[in-house]
Amino acid sequence: MTTPPPTPQAPPPPPSPPEDRGRAPGHEHSHHHGPATPGSRRLRTVIAAVLVPFAAAVVAGLVLLWPGAPGAHERSGVGFDRQTVSGKVTGIEHVGCNDAAGGGGAGAGGGGNGPQDPSAGGTGSSASGGTGASGPDAGAGAESGAGAGEHAAGVCEQATVEVTEGKDKGHRYPELIRPDASRRLHAGQRVVLAYAPDAPRALQYSVTDVGRTPPMVLLAAVFALVVVAVGRLRGLMALVALAVSFLVLTFFILPAILEGSNPLLVAVVGASAIMLIALYLCHGLSARTSVAVLGTLTSLLLIGVLGSLFIGWAALTGNTDDNTGLIHGLYPHIDMSGLLLAGVLIGSLGVLDDVTVTQTSAVWELHQADPGMTRRALYRAGLRIGRDHIASVVNTLVLAYAGAALPLLLLFSLARSDVGAVATSELVGEEIVRTLVGSIGLVASVPVTTALATLVVSADRVPHPPSSGVGGVPPRPEVPGPVSAGRLLGGGGRRRKR
Repeated sequence: MTTPPPTPQAPPPPPSPPEDRGRAPGHEHSHHHGPATPGSRRLRTVIAAVLVPFAAAVVAGLVLLWPGAPGAHERSGVGFDRQTVSGKVTGIEHVGCNDAAGGGGAGAGGGGNGPQDPSAGGTGSSASGGTGASGPDAGAGAESGAGAGEHAAGVCEQATVEVTEGKDKGHRYPELIRPDASRRLHAGQRVVLAYAPDAPRALQYSVTDVGRTPPMVLLAAVFALVVVAVGRLRGLMALVALAVSFLVLTFFILPAILEGSNPLLVAVVGASAIMLIALYLCHGLSARTSVAVLGTLTSLLLIGVLGSLFIGWAALTGNTDDNTGLIHGLYPHIDMSGLLLAGVLIGSLGVLDDVTVTQTSAVWELHQADPGMTRRALYRAGLRIGRDHIASVVNTLVLAYAGAALPLLLLFSLARSDVGAVATSELVGEEIVRTLVGSIGLVASVPVTTALATLVVSADRVPHPPSSGVGGVPPRPEVPGPVSAGRLLGGGGRRRKR
């Protein structure tokens, strides 16, 4: 009996290309991993029709509101509006507080007020009787000088301070540091000196702050290195955007408000410029970024309307602490309530950028993961992500404002004031309005941005290739199986003899 030849097998089908592996038959969508652009000409036109005039209006606002060269300003010597020079502590010695207060007017007057209260009106020079201060702070300075004799007992520190810049460079004077001072000085420490040219020679200089340049520069360098190390090129662009934001704030927003322009209008123009530059610089010129810009713009508009309404309704003046009182005293033409609203807008912008960019990216990634997802399903999925995000962001915003106002909250707690009275006081009411209005804008940005992103990304659907199957369903590919030699050779094969 002859053994039949082995039945040859059909060659295996060629391997599918890498981009087709794991894809079900009939699903021929292409996945674009770069920033998608709207496939609909109509949507592209709508986006351009909104953003181009808006960007043009921002540029026009910058040109019209740009402040001129600052005029000559005579310093009042009050608060931060005073001349300062740098100095250095050359030595520290312990002296009796009674001897220092009675024997050296320069030490007691010049140093008693400086280290303890850097924001006091007349600094150390005003302690000699208020000669270096004007306005309401002059009395405080004189009162501080008069109270120097209260420390009759105890040991004080007397620092020898050297002026290291200016026309009196090299001049040394004694600075008294009382036992209850919140800041202690040490030899070799860099300090900031307030200079009162109209005061007596012995009282012209006083320590108002300490030098912090080295730790601040080191911290900024560490921050920049961490951002670039983690974010790479995008982190570098974020640092550039941060620098641009600082420049806009320093050279446009603050000088324009001091010049007398409407604070709200200046804040809207400045915040819009920061938003456009930062978002497009960090995330590129794409439909995804444009959707985030539109979502941020819509939320800022809502915050502005609500803030204006409730600040006016609650009769908030914006003049509630020493700093705002000093600004109002030096620049009475500034609208303080408008300044409050401007602060609400600028303070909310950074968190808004985070929410809108995150939502837009989430919708884009969901679409790339499942291009066949319907518009409604895509919106719902993006909204679920946004709810998780907004739950933590709102809490973050509230805690940020609470942390900034923590000393104030401690004062109310010590006074055991009624919660309702505290909440409705103007000082706390400002923070409540600031927090709640900003939070409403954040919450509203989630559905608004998600809806905009869904509309734009849904228009970027790649059409299916035409199918040749019945009813539009592509035919199922045949899987080759074992083939007999006869079929392979055309059906003639050799038969076994019986």
